[in-house]
Amino acid sequence: MSERTIAAIATSIGSASIGVIRISGDKAIDIADKIFFPFSGGKLCELEGYRAAYGEIRDNGTVLDDAVALVFRAPKSYTGEDVVEISVHGGTLMLRSVLRLTLANGAYPAEGGEFTKRAFLNGKTDLTRAESIMGLISAKSEAELKLSRAAHTGRLSLKLSEIESSLKEAAASIEAFADYPDEDIDGLSIENFSKMLSNAEFSLNEMLRTYDAGKVIREGIDTVIVGKPNVGKSTLMNLLSGTEKSIVTDIAGTTRDVIEETVTAGDITLRLSDTAGIHEASDEVERLGVERAKDRIETASLILAVFDSSAPLDDDDYALIESVKGFNTIFIINKSDIGKGFDASAFKGMRTVTVSAKSGDGYNELVKQIAEITGTANLDPDSAVLFGERQRACAARACEAVREAKNALLNGYTLDAVGVCVDDALSALYELTGKRVTNEVTDEIFRRFCVGK
Repeated sequence: MSERTIAAIATSIGSASIGVIRISGDKAIDIADKIFFPFSGGKLCELEGYRAAYGEIRDNGTVLDDAVALVFRAPKSYTGEDVVEISVHGGTLMLRSVLRLTLANGAYPAEGGEFTKRAFLNGKTDLTRAESIMGLISAKSEAELKLSRAAHTGRLSLKLSEIESSLKEAAASIEAFADYPDEDIDGLSIENFSKMLSNAEFSLNEMLRTYDAGKVIREGIDTVIVGKPNVGKSTLMNLLSGTEKSIVTDIAGTTRDVIEETVTAGDITLRLSDTAGIHEASDEVERLGVERAKDRIETASLILAVFDSSAPLDDDDYALIESVKGFNTIFIINKSDIGKGFDASAFKGMRTVTVSAKSGDGYNELVKQIAEITGTANLDPDSAVLFGERQRACAARACEAVREAKNALLNGYTLDAVGVCVDDALSALYELTGKRVTNEVTDEIFRRFCVGK
């Protein structure tokens, strides 16, 4: 246990029916007993774990509030330490007053993520589950919530454990071969080694393959809407955002600067930018707007290029098609409600969607195309998906080490050399799960957590 007993407000600050102050550490129950007085006349230190008491919070005899105190005893608690959670009325002033009272009676203010960090250090969770917690808190879509829940319930941990077991078996086999080269040991062969390593490589590659799609669901994707003036870019922006974020008129060139909004298309968050119409500008203000639109094409991860199906393509349209061909682009043929006989041959072989941004026709198909181009369409949110760049880098190192082990085996290197590569792979996986990780890494991970978690 840590020498410091910590306390923090564990619920959102603001007006609410209930707010919770969490206290964790070897003095948690003693500190709570100094400020909480059960109506039963007993003390919290007399309660077993998983028991609650109803009473009141007192500060030097002054009653602050009615409260419920829930006692958890080590090691059967979230942090693995003694924990008391005190529920009071959820006003900001009340919560801060009770927290201040716990600090005055011996608790220390918890740092960001310190409760979960203690849970990790006390063996109550691994790093992959811990890192999923902020996803559970901040999820903006059902798919993101499922991804976080899958990691939190151990799907990723289980898959990594299977890979570790396979690699440890391979390492043990290598040692057995090295120690007893003349023995005929059942099940030990170069073919079996290679199969174990291939299975581990396949599993790691699958995780790495789905990482980008998982990242899109968790973090969203930078998206820009481009097109020449009056093709319906702003109307499309309003359709996606569900509100009039951009001004829409029949006058070409109404949008002269970049307008930004975060929207959800299906399960994907789009960090959306509506830009000025791309064309040969006639004045300085328009020219600057067009330049900014072109800059966004270079930096965006997804481009929604809009064209007007009610008019023939012109030189500006063809120039735009050429400029976005090499990017992650969906070509949107807009104004399907009024467009007649539009020649779409210029978009042959490209990812296109026909819509009416004004009426909403084609919206579902657009959402489907966004899911396909971002790789999220076939992502199972209940599967083992890597969370964050730290996990991806560890998995990539493990995969590369396994690949080196396979090559060493196939090229006739000594078993010692193969074993070194397998050990490198295991070390990367141990860092991923937290079985072998530096204090600097854990400090950085939990520093991103909110206080109280």
